Amino acid sequence: MSRVAWLQRGALALTAAFALHAPALAQGAGFPQRPVTLIVPFPPGGPSDALARGFALHMGKQLGQAVIIENVAGAGGTIGLTKAAKAAPDGYTLAFGTIGTHVANVALYKKLPYNPETDFLPVGLAGAAPMLLLARADLPANNLKEFVAWLGTHKGKASFGSAGVGSISHYGCVLLLSALQQNVAHIPYKGVAPAMNDLMGGQTDFMCDQTTTALPQVAGGKVKALAVLSSARLPQLPAVGTAAEAGYPLDVRAWNAIFAPRGTPEPVMARLRTALADAAADPDFRRQMHAVGVDLPTPDALKPAAVSALIARGLRDDVPALKAKGDYLD
Repeated sequence: MSRVAWLQRGALALTAAFALHAPALAQGAGFPQRPVTLIVPFPPGGPSDALARGFALHMGKQLGQAVIIENVAGAGGTIGLTKAAKAAPDGYTLAFGTIGTHVANVALYKKLPYNPETDFLPVGLAGAAPMLLLARADLPANNLKEFVAWLGTHKGKASFGSAGVGSISHYGCVLLLSALQQNVAHIPYKGVAPAMNDLMGGQTDFMCDQTTTALPQVAGGKVKALAVLSSARLPQLPAVGTAAEAGYPLDVRAWNAIFAPRGTPEPVMARLRTALADAAADPDFRRQMHAVGVDLPTPDALKPAAVSALIARGLRDDVPALKAKGDYLD
């Protein structure tokens, strides 16, 4: 082959390669040119919805385009996540996933319509909140040890509520009851608000909820906090011990993360990750979230690899426990 022919062939190959990648590069450079939709797979008003709206507001400022929340609730978040997984991979449709949608649902649904590890790309972690064991105000127990004793005398009578099958509140109580080796009737609701209302009204005995929505109800004396299900006591509730202190080494944190459909171009992902990092670093936003017990991620925790590690660890450690309690999971 002559030198001229070789150079011509090389030029054609470079041109073809550039043509192949040009749409992605152009999209990344100009992204976003219209509002971005963030699918929250739960009803409005819950803890994940509240956190998602905070991130949407702050990310929108950085992106220069509104980030619009779309609540697509139902089936433990599977409906919303499925919609996001099937969306065009262009960065304009994102999903607000949780430990429930990406870990618990693997155990709870025989045919999960999405694969939490392969159908999404993590933009990054969007915060984590400790979980609390809450009881109705008149339940005769004030800590986890007394609660365990109370359960022992109420076999077949006690009940717990949750925001629905596969929700974080369901997930937390399943892991707690697995550690306690107890079976208790589960009453799923369509969201945290109705579950909390029935707990306050005494229709259920207890629930597991994240600090975002639990702390105001505890502060108002409407429910009792019996234990922190995460590894450390909370500064907002210094007198409430952890499950580990009572002999049950649990560390359940309700993490949330933002995901894009698999195939989203890397330049677009980079733009989204920068917007997420800027939102998480905003001092006012961090103070606002800390007040309700939510820890916004550090720069290291923001990384996609950190989110993938959370999912992998949950699938390895928690899914077996969830499946083992399948005698009362819906």
